[in-house]
Amino acid sequence: MKSLQFESSITADALQRLMDAGSVQLLDVRTPGEFAAAHVPNARLVPLANLDPTAFLREASPDCGPIYVICQGGTRARKAIEKFHRAGFDHCVLVEGGTQAWIDAGLPLVRGSSKTLPLMRQVQLTVGAISAAGAALALLVDFRFAIIPLITGCGLVFAGLTGICGLALLLAKLPWNRAASSATVTCCNNKG
Repeated sequence: MKSLQFESSITADALQRLMDAGSVQLLDVRTPGEFAAAHVPNARLVPLANLDPTAFLREASPDCGPIYVICQGGTRARKAIEKFHRAGFDHCVLVEGGTQAWIDAGLPLVRGSSKTLPLMRQVQLTVGAISAAGAALALLVDFRFAIIPLITGCGLVFAGLTGICGLALLLAKLPWNRAASSATVTCCNNKG
Protein backbone atom coordinates (compact mmCIF):
# COMPACT_ATOMS: atom_id res chain seq x y z
CA MET A 1 0.00 0.00 0.00
CA LYS A 2 1.27 3.45 -0.89
CA SER A 3 2.12 5.52 2.16
CA LEU A 4 0.47 8.90 2.51
CA GLN A 5 2.67 11.97 2.18
CA PHE A 6 2.04 14.34 5.08
CA GLU A 7 1.77 17.86 3.78
CA SER A 8 0.20 18.94 7.03
CA SER A 9 2.14 18.58 10.24
CA ILE A 10 2.80 20.70 13.29
CA THR A 11 5.43 20.85 15.99
CA ALA A 12 4.54 20.42 19.65
CA ASP A 13 5.41 24.08 20.37
CA ALA A 14 3.23 25.35 17.51
CA LEU A 15 0.34 23.16 18.66
CA GLN A 16 0.65 24.53 22.20
CA ARG A 17 0.41 28.08 20.82
CA LEU A 18 -2.77 27.11 18.91
CA MET A 19 -4.24 25.52 22.04
CA ASP A 20 -3.48 28.69 24.02
CA ALA A 21 -5.25 30.75 21.35
CA GLY A 22 -8.49 28.74 21.22
CA SER A 23 -10.15 25.45 20.41
CA VAL A 24 -8.14 22.57 19.01
CA GLN A 25 -9.40 19.07 18.32
CA LEU A 26 -6.61 16.73 19.47
CA LEU A 27 -6.88 12.97 18.96
CA ASP A 28 -4.50 10.66 20.88
CA VAL A 29 -4.32 7.18 19.30
CA ARG A 30 -2.09 5.48 21.89
CA THR A 31 -3.21 2.71 24.23
CA PRO A 32 -5.34 3.58 27.28
CA GLY A 33 -2.43 2.64 29.57
CA GLU A 34 -0.05 5.03 27.80
CA PHE A 35 -2.69 7.75 27.83
CA ALA A 36 -3.38 7.24 31.56
CA ALA A 37 0.34 7.52 32.34
CA ALA A 38 0.74 10.89 30.57
CA HIS A 39 -1.07 12.82 27.87
CA VAL A 40 -1.45 16.26 26.36
CA PRO A 41 -4.17 18.26 28.14
CA ASN A 42 -7.61 18.06 26.52
CA ALA A 43 -6.63 15.25 24.15
CA ARG A 44 -9.34 12.77 23.23
CA LEU A 45 -8.30 9.13 23.49
CA VAL A 46 -9.30 6.72 20.74
CA PRO A 47 -6.74 3.91 20.47
CA LEU A 48 -5.65 3.22 16.89
CA ALA A 49 -7.02 -0.33 17.07
CA ASN A 50 -10.48 1.07 17.93
CA LEU A 51 -10.47 4.05 15.58
CA ASP A 52 -13.47 4.23 13.26
CA PRO A 53 -13.01 7.52 11.39
CA THR A 54 -16.65 7.67 10.27
CA ALA A 55 -17.96 7.28 13.82
CA PHE A 56 -15.35 9.74 15.15
CA LEU A 57 -16.33 12.37 12.59
CA ARG A 58 -20.03 11.99 13.49
CA GLU A 59 -19.16 12.85 17.12
CA ALA A 60 -16.53 15.50 16.35
CA SER A 61 -17.18 19.15 16.99
CA PRO A 62 -17.64 20.76 13.57
CA ASP A 63 -16.31 24.15 14.70
CA CYS A 64 -12.97 22.85 15.99
CA GLY A 65 -11.28 22.88 12.57
CA PRO A 66 -8.76 20.21 11.63
CA ILE A 67 -8.07 17.12 13.72
CA TYR A 68 -4.58 17.11 15.22
CA VAL A 69 -3.42 13.50 15.65
CA ILE A 70 -0.81 12.44 18.20
CA CYS A 71 0.68 9.17 19.43
CA GLN A 72 3.94 8.41 21.22
CA GLY A 73 6.36 9.12 18.38
CA GLY A 74 4.37 9.53 15.16
CA THR A 75 3.92 6.06 13.63
CA ARG A 76 0.44 5.31 14.97
CA ALA A 77 -0.68 8.88 14.26
CA ARG A 78 0.35 8.42 10.62
CA LYS A 79 -1.68 5.20 10.45
CA ALA A 80 -4.69 6.99 11.98
CA ILE A 81 -4.41 9.80 9.43
CA GLU A 82 -4.29 7.18 6.67
CA LYS A 83 -7.55 5.73 8.07
CA PHE A 84 -9.16 9.18 7.96
CA HIS A 85 -7.86 9.69 4.42
CA ARG A 86 -9.37 6.35 3.28
CA ALA A 87 -12.66 7.46 4.86
CA GLY A 88 -12.56 10.63 2.72
CA PHE A 89 -11.45 13.11 5.40
CA ASP A 90 -8.26 15.00 4.57
CA HIS A 91 -8.17 17.61 7.33
CA CYS A 92 -5.86 15.88 9.77
CA VAL A 93 -2.60 17.32 11.04
CA LEU A 94 0.25 15.12 12.27
CA VAL A 95 1.85 16.21 15.55
CA GLU A 96 5.54 15.78 14.74
CA GLY A 97 7.39 13.59 17.21
CA GLY A 98 4.19 12.84 19.13
CA THR A 99 3.85 12.87 22.88
CA GLN A 100 7.58 12.31 23.27
CA ALA A 101 8.29 15.59 21.44
CA TRP A 102 5.71 17.28 23.70
CA ILE A 103 7.48 15.93 26.80
CA ASP A 104 10.92 16.86 25.41
CA ALA A 105 9.71 20.43 24.82
CA GLY A 106 8.66 20.67 28.48
CA LEU A 107 5.04 21.48 27.61
CA PRO A 108 2.12 20.95 30.05
CA LEU A 109 1.20 17.33 30.55
CA VAL A 110 -1.53 15.49 32.42
CA ARG A 111 0.13 12.74 34.43
CA GLY A 112 -1.89 9.93 35.93
CA SER A 113 -1.15 7.22 38.41
CA SER A 114 -0.54 4.61 35.68
CA LYS A 115 3.06 3.54 35.31
CA THR A 116 2.51 1.77 31.98
CA LEU A 117 5.54 2.01 29.73
CA PRO A 118 5.08 3.33 26.18
CA LEU A 119 4.27 0.52 23.77
CA MET A 120 7.60 0.71 21.92
CA ARG A 121 9.53 0.35 25.19
CA GLN A 122 7.42 -2.70 25.99
CA VAL A 123 8.35 -4.13 22.57
CA GLN A 124 12.03 -3.37 23.13
CA LEU A 125 12.02 -5.02 26.56
CA THR A 126 10.18 -8.09 25.29
CA VAL A 127 12.35 -8.58 22.20
CA GLY A 128 15.52 -7.93 24.21
CA ALA A 129 14.59 -10.45 26.90
CA ILE A 130 13.58 -13.13 24.39
CA SER A 131 16.72 -12.56 22.30
CA ALA A 132 19.03 -12.61 25.33
CA ALA A 133 17.40 -15.80 26.64
CA GLY A 134 17.68 -17.47 23.23
CA ALA A 135 21.33 -16.50 22.87
CA ALA A 136 22.14 -17.73 26.39
CA LEU A 137 20.38 -21.04 25.70
CA ALA A 138 22.28 -21.38 22.39
CA LEU A 139 25.60 -20.83 24.18
CA LEU A 140 24.91 -22.93 27.26
CA VAL A 141 22.49 -25.67 26.20
CA ASP A 142 22.20 -26.31 22.46
CA PHE A 143 23.19 -24.25 19.41
CA ARG A 144 19.70 -24.77 17.92
CA PHE A 145 18.30 -22.25 20.40
CA ALA A 146 20.00 -19.63 18.16
CA ILE A 147 16.77 -19.73 16.15
CA ILE A 148 15.12 -17.62 18.88
CA PRO A 149 17.21 -14.45 18.45
CA LEU A 150 17.15 -15.04 14.68
CA ILE A 151 13.33 -14.97 14.68
CA THR A 152 13.13 -11.88 16.91
CA GLY A 153 15.72 -10.11 14.76
CA CYS A 154 13.77 -10.90 11.60
CA GLY A 155 10.62 -9.59 13.31
CA LEU A 156 12.37 -6.29 14.04
CA VAL A 157 13.60 -6.01 10.44
CA PHE A 158 10.06 -6.66 9.17
CA ALA A 159 8.63 -4.05 11.56
CA GLY A 160 11.25 -1.53 10.47
CA LEU A 161 10.59 -2.08 6.79
CA THR A 162 6.80 -2.15 6.91
CA GLY A 163 5.90 -0.09 9.97
CA ILE A 164 3.82 -3.06 11.17
CA CYS A 165 4.90 -4.61 14.46
CA GLY A 166 2.98 -7.76 15.31
CA LEU A 167 4.38 -7.79 18.82
CA ALA A 168 3.17 -4.22 19.43
CA LEU A 169 -0.30 -5.19 18.22
CA LEU A 170 -0.27 -8.16 20.59
CA LEU A 171 1.06 -6.14 23.56
CA ALA A 172 -1.57 -3.44 22.99
CA LYS A 173 -4.24 -6.06 23.78
CA LEU A 174 -2.80 -6.97 27.18
CA PRO A 175 -4.76 -5.85 30.27
CA TRP A 176 -2.34 -3.13 31.44
CA ASN A 177 -2.50 -1.48 28.01
CA ARG A 178 -6.30 -1.58 27.92
CA ALA A 179 -6.92 -0.10 31.37
CA ALA A 180 -9.34 2.78 31.25
CA SER A 181 -7.98 6.20 31.98
CA SER A 182 -9.31 7.99 35.02
CA ALA A 183 -8.56 11.31 33.37
CA THR A 184 -11.31 13.39 31.84
CA VAL A 185 -11.32 12.95 28.10
CA THR A 186 -12.52 15.88 26.03
CA CYS A 187 -12.47 16.81 22.40
CA CYS A 188 -11.54 20.44 22.27
CA ASN A 189 -9.47 22.86 24.26
CA ASN A 190 -12.16 25.45 24.89
CA LYS A 191 -10.85 28.74 26.18
CA GLY A 192 -13.72 31.08 25.59
